[in-house]
Amino acid sequence: MPDLAALRREYAAGGLSEADLAPTWHAQLARWLAEAEAAGVVEPNAVVLATAAADGTPSARTVLAKGLDERGVVVYTNLTSRKGREVAENPRASLVFPWVVLERQAVLVGDVEPVSREEAEAYFRSRPRGSQIGAWTSRQSAVIPSREVLEAREHELQERFEGQEVPLPPFWGGLRLVPRTVELWQGRPSRLHDRLRYRRDGDAWVVERLSP
Repeated sequence: MPDLAALRREYAAGGLSEADLAPTWHAQLARWLAEAEAAGVVEPNAVVLATAAADGTPSARTVLAKGLDERGVVVYTNLTSRKGREVAENPRASLVFPWVVLERQAVLVGDVEPVSREEAEAYFRSRPRGSQIGAWTSRQSAVIPSREVLEAREHELQERFEGQEVPLPPFWGGLRLVPRTVELWQGRPSRLHDRLRYRRDGDAWVVERLSP
């Protein structure tokens, strides 16, 4: 077994001060996303989405963020999947952007709301055709007997939609995390990291420094 306790590195890529921050959390997050993309980070929009069922049982998975503005961060999914069911029962979640190569991460915590059908339709139209077929093919999170069953379903749908646009599935859509807090973490030497947090206070946002 690997000696996990012995795996250690010193963080020294840089710091994060209050003066570095953009005026809004979404402008700052857009800035860090652009820097991650410029640095060659693979899938810079990959996020860990954590949800919980009504009884508090948690689950987490890596997904791709596909929307960012002042309203929040959007991911798209099969709404009957585990995450879709959980946010329907308990509409709160957390998102983590883990830019490990840059020794930084962003953590959002807040409420979840569905995006409009118009927004979901516009995004679905932008997807490659194979991904559109895939959205119809997968009964996401359901148990299936074999890979062959999935591939047979895909072939069936390819024939069904041949020569026509693939419509937006009625069970597929977007989830927007509307943050209450957005924490920015930058690694520093001796584990004395920088942690700055935007926190919603009524209609305003305040910036706080947290102890590492």
